[in-house]
Amino acid sequence: MADSIHPETPQPCERGGAAWGSDAVAAVLRALEVPYLALNPGASFRGLHDSVVNFLGNANPQLLLCLHEESAVAIAHGYAKTTGRAMGVALHSNVGLMHASMSVFNAWCDRVPLLLIGATGPMDAARRRPWIEWIHTARDQGALVRDFTKWDDQPGSAEAAQESVLRAWQIAHTAPCGPTYVCLDVGMQEARLEALPAPVDVQRFRPAPAVAPGSTALADAMRMLSTAHRPVILAGRVSRSETAWRDRILLAERLGARVLTDLKAAAAFPTDHPLHAAPAALMPGEDALRILRDADAVLSLDWIDLAGTLKQAWGATPVASRVIHVSCDAHLHRGWSMDYQGLPPADAYLMCEPDAAVPLLLKALPMAAHSPVAQPASAAAVPEPHAEKPLSLHAVAQALDRALGGSDACIARVPLGWHGGLRAFRHPLDYLGLDGGGGLGSGPGMAIGAALALAGSGRLTVALLGDGDFLMGATALWTATHYRIPLLVVVCNNRSFFNDEMHQERIARARARPVENRWIGQRIDDPAVDIAGIARAQGALASGPVATRQALEAAFAEAVSAVRGGAVYVIDAITV
Repeated sequence: MADSIHPETPQPCERGGAAWGSDAVAAVLRALEVPYLALNPGASFRGLHDSVVNFLGNANPQLLLCLHEESAVAIAHGYAKTTGRAMGVALHSNVGLMHASMSVFNAWCDRVPLLLIGATGPMDAARRRPWIEWIHTARDQGALVRDFTKWDDQPGSAEAAQESVLRAWQIAHTAPCGPTYVCLDVGMQEARLEALPAPVDVQRFRPAPAVAPGSTALADAMRMLSTAHRPVILAGRVSRSETAWRDRILLAERLGARVLTDLKAAAAFPTDHPLHAAPAALMPGEDALRILRDADAVLSLDWIDLAGTLKQAWGATPVASRVIHVSCDAHLHRGWSMDYQGLPPADAYLMCEPDAAVPLLLKALPMAAHSPVAQPASAAAVPEPHAEKPLSLHAVAQALDRALGGSDACIARVPLGWHGGLRAFRHPLDYLGLDGGGGLGSGPGMAIGAALALAGSGRLTVALLGDGDFLMGATALWTATHYRIPLLVVVCNNRSFFNDEMHQERIARARARPVENRWIGQRIDDPAVDIAGIARAQGALASGPVATRQALEAAFAEAVSAVRGGAVYVIDAITV
């Protein structure tokens, strides 16, 4: 929605003058309907910057100024998670790409499309400015991220650059999706052209449609499911399509299959449906593992770490259930990173996206298929709210629910301690999952990207972040306030890198050493960081520190009203 955020309108530019290499690249970005180009400015892409502003009028794409490259990529990541489509990111030479690399890795692990436009100093050494363009020029810049991008290129002419961007777009959106990187030579960008290349018909270069599974594998899967008495569906990485969401519900109901979901992935199945068998979690709990062990058929819809989950359920013994593996993720497996996880056993392997397989399974499944009576969903053992401070995450969830009052919201992120029973997800945009790479600092940027995608939709975007995640990525907030992107951020602040406190406690116990020392090198206190002050310094509204339920209720009431009015609002909630 390029017209739904604050525009920066340039002075009109005469269009009858000379054309330049970067104008050709900008023309393709517009033809592809790339809505935004997030950037932290850099001289290596000054030609492209000028082309977007003066040749295109800073519209389609519109520049989004960010204060750090990692935030720029995180914003694009959140946008793509929400829409399924890439937006652009411009990254300055080698230094900007190195800054951005963590966020690029997140997008790679999360299997989302990104179009990364890099740049390097002139490859013709005779054209380099002294000092700065030497240290900002790399012979093979794409090597910095090649092991966690799908494809990269460094074209040498305007015509080649147009084709490169088209190919990058096509590959990024071909399942399994991921980031692609095109590096533009300064010399190519700033080369004067006799005329722009002929307009490109981008429809002739669009990504291929989803691939259907093989007929033999589909028949095997159908036979296993139709004869199963205790089927289980592991609903993992799936699209935000409402049609696909309804198909998964219908498949589960027709099979009488119990369904498990994953907090690492976005919403895949309604968590308050009777067939949703256990609270969503980062790692399956004992209830979920017991359900898996009891299954006679397991349908995995691109479940993250299927092998690890099956191993948790069955241990060292062979998996007793028949396994139907629906995923095309193996097409993206490389050797540098272990993000591909363990190798799962499969009695039927449907090498396709879940959205392609589920309708075919539904079509082949007889309407009168065996449908055992579903067991009621496992009661979620949700921790009770504390009456006094500090606040529990349960108290935060209750206060948020009351403040939202049943209106549509998108939970862009939850902290690591979140319990899957704290809030029901009933729509594919109710929850967007984690960042893929399991680092810190991406939360603010990804939440802004989601809010950007949902601006004007009527759906309020909420990010529940840990304090460590917020502090590493806090400068992303300025982009949200500057471009009027409404967003509610709740910092669940335990003033610690608490996940690592627990690691230190486990090590201390194993070594018979004092667990009381676990906090050293972990606590973010003495002095406590003024999180609300950080937010206000960038133009956001803020409350906190909030440490009681009454104060939290008041902060949420004010925040939700402000965000519905277009504001960015941050609540610093002191939690246990």
